Amino acid sequence: MPVLGIDVGTSGSRALLLGEDGTLIGSTTADHAPFRSPMAAWAEQDPEDWWRASQEAVRALLKRTSVSPASISAVGLSGQMHGAVLLDEDGAVLRPAIIWCDQRTEQECRWLDRLVGPARLLELTANPALTNFTLTKLLWVRTHEPGLWSRVRHVLLPKDYIRYRLSGEYAIDVADASGTLMLDVVARRWSQEMMEAVGIDPGVLPALFESPEVCARVSGAGSAATGLPSGTPIVAGAGDQAAGAVGMGITRPGTVSATLGTSGVVFAATDRPFLDPGGRLHTFCHAIPDRWHVMGVTQAAGLSLRWLRDQYGMAPGGDAAYEEMVREADAVAPGADGVLWAPYLMGERTPHRDPNVRAALLGMAASHTRGHVVRAVLEGVAFSLRDTFTIFSELGLPVEKVRVGGGGARSPIWRQIQADVYGRDVETVETEEGAGYGAALLAGVGAGFWKSVDEACDAVVHTAQVTPARPEVASVMSYRYKQYRRVYPALGTIYGTPR
Repeated sequence: MPVLGIDVGTSGSRALLLGEDGTLIGSTTADHAPFRSPMAAWAEQDPEDWWRASQEAVRALLKRTSVSPASISAVGLSGQMHGAVLLDEDGAVLRPAIIWCDQRTEQECRWLDRLVGPARLLELTANPALTNFTLTKLLWVRTHEPGLWSRVRHVLLPKDYIRYRLSGEYAIDVADASGTLMLDVVARRWSQEMMEAVGIDPGVLPALFESPEVCARVSGAGSAATGLPSGTPIVAGAGDQAAGAVGMGITRPGTVSATLGTSGVVFAATDRPFLDPGGRLHTFCHAIPDRWHVMGVTQAAGLSLRWLRDQYGMAPGGDAAYEEMVREADAVAPGADGVLWAPYLMGERTPHRDPNVRAALLGMAASHTRGHVVRAVLEGVAFSLRDTFTIFSELGLPVEKVRVGGGGARSPIWRQIQADVYGRDVETVETEEGAGYGAALLAGVGAGFWKSVDEACDAVVHTAQVTPARPEVASVMSYRYKQYRRVYPALGTIYGTPR
């Protein structure tokens, strides 16, 4: 009796099947159209394209594995966080979704700081006003598209739109809701005080559930679209970071993940809400009842490498391009002979909370090759993630083990760079299948395969290998990190952005 996980990412939707013992049966991915950027630092996608890709992925998976749809015990959902999917009273999409990396809402953030105040925002939601969060996007639409805003009756996040199309139900989990700036993260409920302060009817928000809870069932229309039987249970699931952490076994304090996808995230589970007074970290509900997590985010992690490949013709496209790029980087000594990359292609979240800062490549000389540039990009992203480890140390958050995941963890070179930059050994897990795997584990808990998320992770998540930090290289990387930390203030003299 397998369970199905669906992950609505930025570049594609992925479906995977797990057996009752957590064994991966199979997976498929259907690509999305690239996100649109009508203006600088804007990012939008069509929710209908997510639904099209999700249908394709599920149907292709069922065909490839020959698994009987009737045998599927439950469905779990995950996806990109912070998006704003706006629906009318009939459930029709009103405009393209403003997604997680969009940076247009700086004025709305400043308005919230004036209206509510930074300290009160932390009290109400455990987080500062950031351009990425869903509420700021709603405020932007209300200001700039008032006619359309008057027709909004439902607000969903990306994966929850897929749930709606599967079931007809408007629902969300507390982990994904934490990234909206509308949730009381400490109490794990919508913040009535926040909604009253900004003048938005809380009736537009979906019902809240804990991640492993069954909150909907596949409808007749959902069945016709995907081939899944009507009545199949759907658990609440989680946003991609919390679900990905479940898939890597990041459920208890002490074990921390560093994940390199389009963005980069350093994630630590906590047994209580752990607030950063400076608002540099996100404090969210975890996908585990009565547990929370803190995380720092680098906006353009894998995106930095993809941008380099796509815009500057570093190599032919596809995976072969990345393999060639990292081979050239591996031929360059640690430290990239003085070349530094600040990965601010989409502004930056941690620790700077700055949507206006832009990326920089520094220290170039005529003797440098493209291998130096690629290595500088790999190191610069790791330096950016180290910023979060630095904050963890300042706040006394325990870091006993570091597990790496995402596309960056599949590269031995990038794994080694991370170990050397963090000055810590890094682990990979046997089955690193991303957020979809965590969503499927949550579905397994909902289906009764395991009594709890902890039990599920203890049963199926195991270390595959350890990449040790090299002390002599770690010393070089620490020196280079100190140099890296001087780049952002220097960029501020150009953009006027440091806080």
